[in-house]
Amino acid sequence: MRFFEAQEKARSQTLRLLVLFALAVLGLVLAVNAALALTWCIVLPGFVGYPAYFFTVNTGVTLLLVLGGWWLETSVLHGGEALARQAGAREAWPASREAEQRLCNIVGELAIAARLTPPQAMVLPREDGINAFAAGWDEDDAIVAVTQGALDRLNRDELQGLLAHEFSHLREGDTRLNMRLAGMVYGLEMVFNLGRSMCEANDDGRRSLLALPGFAIMTTGSLGWLAGRALKAAVSRQREFLADARAIQFTRSKDGLGGVLRKVAGEAEKAGRARSLHPAVQHMLLVGAATPSRWFASHPPLAERIRRIYGRPMAVLRPPLPDDAVVTQPDALS
Repeated sequence: MRFFEAQEKARSQTLRLLVLFALAVLGLVLAVNAALALTWCIVLPGFVGYPAYFFTVNTGVTLLLVLGGWWLETSVLHGGEALARQAGAREAWPASREAEQRLCNIVGELAIAARLTPPQAMVLPREDGINAFAAGWDEDDAIVAVTQGALDRLNRDELQGLLAHEFSHLREGDTRLNMRLAGMVYGLEMVFNLGRSMCEANDDGRRSLLALPGFAIMTTGSLGWLAGRALKAAVSRQREFLADARAIQFTRSKDGLGGVLRKVAGEAEKAGRARSLHPAVQHMLLVGAATPSRWFASHPPLAERIRRIYGRPMAVLRPPLPDDAVVTQPDALS
């Protein structure tokens, strides 16, 4: 992998998508104004003009909903440690567990390579799949959490590649970016919800005069919301490509992270489905759960990520799953 070239490509794609996201918000404001203007003409056949500040009020209310929703959503998002504990993680215990001592050692090494304050190392003890995530608003709040399955089934080089990927997310500010985009998508959803509430019938089954403008707002709001979700997912996919390339740069080994992704692919193939973790951290994981539509997938396909790392398709690796373990009996003494 030409990791510097891959990083620049992912960054430029991210910037392009963020510009499109801003244009989507602007397009929503224009669409709401156009839809309400058309509705006004339909409701009043003898149209003589719009009320004073008609477009100003429409624009102000739309932006208030979008930005207000963004503020509400981001203000309730927890810090890194709180979010990890919500997902079932605990702090690593290096003094009593050899695997967790290795985890903490690698975290310290990568912190030096990435020029970061070492994040808190945490473990998801009840998760036997191979996965990890990083979270936090800034370096002082940052954590990296790995599943028990990753500690059990990855060698040192692979665990280092896994953690290097997560360190890239912290170094590039991806966790903060994801949280902010999630808040903006929530704000776009609020415009849709306003229109839907205006269309609802009362207890007698009748709809008010607000139903027609409500339908206009709901229709344009749904388009803006869907566009926001698709663009947020596209940004997330590019940041995953960037983190993969950064991990190769930090470790100077494609077999570290590459081996992890190949094992995850083999694990999912053997289990027959993608493993999932707590919904609060789905978009932050090394490997997210499968989604019905690729437009809203927060992670690129595993096969594509592996191909980019190695420059060609690679066979999956199939680590043993817990339910495949076989207990062997010692030979009988003669």
